[in-house]
Amino acid sequence: MTDTTPDFASSFARSLAEQTPPPVHPLMSPEQNVARIMDTGKVWFVAAAGSVALVVSILAASGWRPALLTGGLAVLFWAASFLVAVSVGLIGWSGCPILEVDVPTADRNKTLTMQLGTMLFIVGGAAALLAILLGPAR
Repeated sequence: MTDTTPDFASSFARSLAEQTPPPVHPLMSPEQNVARIMDTGKVWFVAAAGSVALVVSILAASGWRPALLTGGLAVLFWAASFLVAVSVGLIGWSGCPILEVDVPTADRNKTLTMQLGTMLFIVGGAAALLAILLGPAR
């Protein structure tokens, strides 16, 4: 006797293959998205670099130095500072008006680096300020 029940995996694979992807909204087309990221990326880069410069200058003017931190707070501060530096670089690269390859690949790369850069900037900035706030008062 042969088994006449359909194989679930092959049935599922066929149904996935038959599905058409949803249409892409014109504002999210690769060309529009890359142009938008390159335009706004410059602004985000200036804002990120400027905010880092503002915070560092205020801390330096107040007499605060990273040497005040000890142990785990120093490690947290320097790790977070590294994340912020990487994030500013990623945001700057995203806003660079040069396409390294074709538009669809640039769309994917610039979107990912802008998102990752923004996330690292927020997390790194919050962690660095946490280490500063938990450290000793001057």
